[in-house]
Parts: sequence; structure tokens; C-alpha cells
Amino acid sequence: MGRLAQTDGLTEVQRDIMATVHDFVEKEIIPVATELEHADEYPEKIVDGMKQLGLFGLTIPEEYGGLGESLLTYALVVEEIARGWMSVSGIINTHFIVAHMIAQHGTQEQKDYFLPQMAAGEVRGAFSMSEPGLGSDVAAIRTRAVRVSGDGEAGGGGYVINGQKMWLTNGATATLVALLARTDEGHTAPHRNLTTFLIEKEPGFGANPAVPGLTVPGKIEKMGYKGVDTTELILADVHIPADRVLGGVTGRGFYQMMDGVEVGRVNVAARGCGVALRAFELGVEYAQRRHTFGKPIAQHQAIQFKLAEMATKVEAAHQMMVMAARRKDSGSRNDLEAGMAKYLASEYCVEVVQDSFRIHGGYGFSKEYEIERLYREAPMLLIGEGTAEIQKMIVGRRLLEEYRIAG
Repeated sequence: MGRLAQTDGLTEVQRDIMATVHDFVEKEIIPVATELEHADEYPEKIVDGMKQLGLFGLTIPEEYGGLGESLLTYALVVEEIARGWMSVSGIINTHFIVAHMIAQHGTQEQKDYFLPQMAAGEVRGAFSMSEPGLGSDVAAIRTRAVRVSGDGEAGGGGYVINGQKMWLTNGATATLVALLARTDEGHTAPHRNLTTFLIEKEPGFGANPAVPGLTVPGKIEKMGYKGVDTTELILADVHIPADRVLGGVTGRGFYQMMDGVEVGRVNVAARGCGVALRAFELGVEYAQRRHTFGKPIAQHQAIQFKLAEMATKVEAAHQMMVMAARRKDSGSRNDLEAGMAKYLASEYCVEVVQDSFRIHGGYGFSKEYEIERLYREAPMLLIGEGTAEIQKMIVGRRLLEEYRIAG
């Protein structure tokens, strides 16, 4: 490991985990990432390797078979995996969010049932808020869940859900979806009428044999972020039992989802840090190998300036991401810090990748070079888990709360 993006104050266990993950990334992810990404192929062998390492249970409490590690450990692992291939970090991100939501807000029965299976990687989670045409306006979602009686046509009571969801990472491969729907609790505030449902399904595209009325139409074709499946989800009279309302209480979905999003934003910040670090590594290596005017381009002042700026951005983003994770681990509210970290890391990531791309010159445009893949992946970070503009709105509002003047 190089000088950049190091973290002080880690325990011996954390250092061992990071060394193991770094070795896995070097041997199992980086050598195959570009080939799999160009083929848009799901990295089944890599996922199996992460199962064996116990990474799907990284943050799940030990009593449920997980490793019980902190958000900081999770963020550092995500940073390292994204350094290898950002799509792989996406596979575990939604899983971690759903596991966190169940651990923090689930009923005891839900924890006992889901968390051991999730820790083993036997059940993998997807996270569903967004809908076509709504973007970041979560409180305006239209997917609706209607309560039905025990003797209703759906049978067994519970809820019948109708609607369409968008941008599900792991939408096909996941076997558990945490889905936000409107239950109309009678509140005037729209966000208090939302409920999170835990939907168990079979993996795959098309009509789902385990959940009548549930359909995953197909994979959304993307500019980058390939390999991991991104999908829509269509629900037509989907019956969900009442005991699959997260926490057993309706009307709490918005708060549960926002808690998960805080974790997700630290994750996106960590992904930005990992991709930026890899872009810097590729740029600084290429600059020392490529010669122009009789010397390596790294000896030209123009290139040294770029490397200095890139390294500073890598380090600044990493330290802010670590700060946001540690604040959440302390039990404090971290929406301000998570928003700042997500905004800064994603913006800096795009800038570092672009500078590395420029250092590579014409070769950066070639699919033979890894930087071409990073150049297509980085822009997703500007919009994932809330756009940069949304982050600035969150940060601005929180700052006005903190610095409100008297009168």
C-alpha cells in the first residue's frame, strides 16, 4: 500500500481485515475487472470469494453470525473494493444498507430470520426508493400499499402493493428487497405516510415465481457501472404479509430509509475515494513509464502539478469519508458529514479520473487501458444516493440549523 489514503487508529482486527481485502482485490478483482466490465458480466466468482471472506456479514452483529464490525471498517473495505472495480462495491452496498435497516429498525423476528442468512451471503439485499420521474423527491412516491383483511382475496391479511420502482442495484440478483411504498396513514406531511416492506423473491429477470405480480423486466443498459445489474421493479397486486413491514409499524418508512441512506452516502464517498486512488495509481505509474522529449513525462512540471493536485484530492476525500463514518459509529447524527463526504469525494473522484485520463493521452481513450473504464464509471458517483445538488441542499439546510441566529 502507498502513502495515500491511510487511516490512523485502526485496531489489529481492522488492519487484518484490510490486509486480507487488499490481497483479495489485487489477486481476484483487478486482473479480471476490465474484461468482465467490457462484457457486462456478473462477477460470480468474485462474489463467491467475498462470501468465503465473510464480507456480506461484515457489519451484521456477531449474535447473528456476522463480524460485527463498524461503519468505518465497512467504508474502508468498500474503498478498497472500489479501487479494484466499483461495480463489486455496488453489489455489497445495497446488501449492507438493508442489513443495517433490519438490525436497527427490524422486529426481533425479522432480525432472527433475515440477518443470519444475510451474514452468510445466502440472502442478498436490494434497496428500492426511486421511481420513474421522481428522482430525489422521495416523499412524492406513488407506489401504494393497501391493507387487506385476513379473509380478503389476497389471503392472510397484510398489504397489496401496486406501482413501479426504478434504479434497483442488484434488482435481479437480490433475494430480499427493502421497498418504500405509500400506506396513507392520514398525516398531512407526505413523508409520514410511507412504509418500508421486506419482499422476499427469487433471483432472476421476468415474472418472479416466488412473488405473484412481481416482475423485473430486464437489465438497464448503462454507460458504465457494468457487471452489477441495475433494474426496474413492477408490482401488480403483490401481496405482502403484515409481518414483513419493517419494524412492524407503518408510517416509519421515510425515517428508516433515510437512516439507510446515511450509510449509503458514506459508501458512495468510500467508492469515490477508491476509484480516485486507483486513478492516481494508474496516472503516477504511467507518467514514470511514458517518455517524451527524452525523459519520463513525470519529470515535466506540468505533469507533476497534476499529480500533486490529484494526490491532495485523494487524501482530502479519504479523511472526510473517515470522519463521516466515525461520527455515525459514535452514535451521533451524521447527515451533514455524510452529505459533505459524498459530495466532496464524488466531485474529486471525477476530477482525479479526468486528470489521470489526460496524463494517459491518447492511450486513455483505448479500451486496453484501465483508465478508460474508470472514466465511464466515475460519473455515476455524482448521482448515486442523491445528486451532488441534493447533497449541497442537505448540507446547506443543516448548516443553517447549526448556525441559526437569535431572533
